[in-house]
Amino acid sequence: MFRLRYVLLIAIFSFFSPGDSADAGSDFEKSTLTIITKSGEHRFSVELAETPRQRAQGLQGRSKLPPGTGMLFDFKADQPVTMWMKNTPISLDMLFIAADGAVVNIASGTEPLSLKYITSDGPVRAVLEVLAGTVRVLGVRKGDRIANHIFDTPK
Repeated sequence: MFRLRYVLLIAIFSFFSPGDSADAGSDFEKSTLTIITKSGEHRFSVELAETPRQRAQGLQGRSKLPPGTGMLFDFKADQPVTMWMKNTPISLDMLFIAADGAVVNIASGTEPLSLKYITSDGPVRAVLEVLAGTVRVLGVRKGDRIANHIFDTPK
């Protein structure tokens, strides 16, 4: 039984491993979003991670992330989300975002190359990863809003 579980785990990790996947070398779709805070509106150019393979790849292997850019992970529906920094050599800020675009949790200054789990602390639709320090510089807080086509706009 132990051997079967081990083989299944290897198969799952191989399937989602970015090394050989068809999506690993493919481009992510590009989009723009706006982080709306008390200090104003801040526009970002982001890559969209929409498929399981793209979400597994994320920003792994990237040695830099220019200011004003990031990656938006779309999970398609509100759900608890767990992220990590495996094979990601740069520190990031992660904004966990509900379906209406509200920031519900923030993880600032994540540890590069870490396998430590970073959780959403509740259901979220998406996660925005930006360069570490962005949250502090822009004054982003829980309850601030993210505007992008994937989010429902409040009525």
